[in-house]
Amino acid sequence: MTTDLESRIRRLEDRVHIVERVTTYAISVDRRDWELFATCFTDPVYIDYSELGGRAGSFAREEVVRRVSEALDGFTATQHISPNHVVEFDQSDPDRAVCHSYMYAQHLLEGSEGGDFYLLRGSYTNHMLRTPDGWRIERLIQHVGWSDGNRDAVAEAVARTRAKGIGGASSLQVAHGRSVQ
Repeated sequence: MTTDLESRIRRLEDRVHIVERVTTYAISVDRRDWELFATCFTDPVYIDYSELGGRAGSFAREEVVRRVSEALDGFTATQHISPNHVVEFDQSDPDRAVCHSYMYAQHLLEGSEGGDFYLLRGSYTNHMLRTPDGWRIERLIQHVGWSDGNRDAVAEAVARTRAKGIGGASSLQVAHGRSVQ
């Protein structure tokens, strides 16, 4: 095997692992598998959901997991679809890449006065870092294209989660909705 072929194979393997990590982000939130969700990120991780009113910044991975779970645990069901992955490798650092992906996020909140559905569409820019445990998201930036339905659904879902006695107060913009204070 030539060095060139070895590097090409490694690049293909890296691409598969990066796309799997970004897809795992979407799957884990729908499964409410917060341990799996945590494996998607470095610690700390930079999160930017600011296009929907939250603040962007570096947060401890545990805090991101707690806040996202607080928002999504209150929904009846969610479906996050993460297609159209394009991976750009950093030519100066083989341990860094950026994965661009589309986002289609459906949220069901049965019995909400504002409507049962909240749909969000857009994309993510995921800055990836190779760690000893594999590729992880070190910077996640959400780009909102448009939304439909009950725009207050996230706030109501957080309230439902808090009423169940799980989760905690948050000012971080959570997965797909308005900031909660």
